[in-house]
Amino acid sequence: MLDEIKKIEQSAKEALKNTQNLDDFERVRIEFLGRKGALSLLLRALKDLPEHERRTMGGLANRLRHDLEELFFEKEKILKHSIIEDSLKKEWIDITRPGIRRARGHQHPLSIIRGEIEDIFQQLGFSTIEGPEVEEEFYNFDALNVPKNHPARDLQDTFWIKSPSSKRILLRTHTSPVQIRYMRTHNPPFRIIAPGRVFRHEATDASHEFQFYQIEGLMVGRRGEAGGEISVANFKGIMAEFFRRFFKSHDLKVQLRPAYFPFVEPGFEMYISCRACNGKGCSICKRSGWIEILGAGMVHQNVFKASGYNPTEVRGFAFGMAIDRLAMMKYKIPDIRLFHSGDMRFLKQF
Repeated sequence: MLDEIKKIEQSAKEALKNTQNLDDFERVRIEFLGRKGALSLLLRALKDLPEHERRTMGGLANRLRHDLEELFFEKEKILKHSIIEDSLKKEWIDITRPGIRRARGHQHPLSIIRGEIEDIFQQLGFSTIEGPEVEEEFYNFDALNVPKNHPARDLQDTFWIKSPSSKRILLRTHTSPVQIRYMRTHNPPFRIIAPGRVFRHEATDASHEFQFYQIEGLMVGRRGEAGGEISVANFKGIMAEFFRRFFKSHDLKVQLRPAYFPFVEPGFEMYISCRACNGKGCSICKRSGWIEILGAGMVHQNVFKASGYNPTEVRGFAFGMAIDRLAMMKYKIPDIRLFHSGDMRFLKQF
């Protein structure tokens, strides 16, 4: 029996020494310490020994079990640690090695142009104001002196929204309502611009979209105060400076031509010298050398009244232009629909 105990001890240690992975470890553990393992069978055979010998051999066998359990525990720790080390070596990352440059997104051309516009006007003393895209009829039409029978109120031009209230609701057709909201809560003098998205019920083609971006501008001063006597000359000077900075052209020329808009009097359209031919005449400007760029005028007295101002005490000008059109002119984009196409080949150019 003593020889058997020594044989099991020697065999177990030798097998454990040659174990290289957890699968082999488990097989060896079951072989010696399992319910049907060599040591368990030896302990069961003790009942056949005389009492004196059974006590002696039993003590030796139990001590062997205790020693083997400790050896197996330590071996298991070593094997698990080795697995972790191997895994770390395989998954090791050299943090000093240059990483893979990930592709970056591209800013949308309309966002670029809007940012440039806001920066230039900020340099000229204008603040940027925003307002709701879902607007009331009063702010979009009535307060801007648009007659009830004006074609802009028809379904052909306006997206009307069903509303449970008595107020007529629509998707704004221009950003001019922002000017009315601002004037009803602020006193002059001030200079503001109102960029944003607008909606028109129009057929889509290369030069028209049912949604596009506009920027409105408004400058109002008090009569009799320093700088309050705002005139057409002020407007022309400010806008000429804006376009020279925007197109980065010191020789850019501007021209005003009479035009009608319900919310201004007098009203006019501003033209700039064609950027494609520098005013010499080409197919883009129809050989005229001029491109119409915006509508503007001196704010109508009825608009001041609707905003809560006394029209005899204040004076100012307002203008509006399409951001999309400015982007098309600056980047020579032939089709307005490209802005909303989602084509990454188009966006990657900016």
